[in-house]
Amino acid sequence: MKVTNINGTSEYDCSCGSWLKHWEKFNSAGQSKPYLCPACGSPFVEVGAHVQKFGSFDDKWYIVPLCKACNNKSSSTILDIGACALAPASRASTCGY
Repeated sequence: MKVTNINGTSEYDCSCGSWLKHWEKFNSAGQSKPYLCPACGSPFVEVGAHVQKFGSFDDKWYIVPLCKACNNKSSSTILDIGACALAPASRASTCGY
């Protein structure tokens, strides 16, 4: 799957403790945190990044685990995350925040 980063979301908090923990709780496939960044292969999966699906009419926000370097890429950069599951970024429909 291909996604684009959503820049400027660092002010949004999640009651799960972090967006990475949010992803671990609510990803669509029940996957565990990957050992490598699904976008670049870095061994430092540090954040739950806000992304949108690339090339889709779906304009919803999702969370995906990424390294900080990939999370800091511009919103015009297309990231191929392979089969990594997405978690909805909507706090109201997931963690109740």
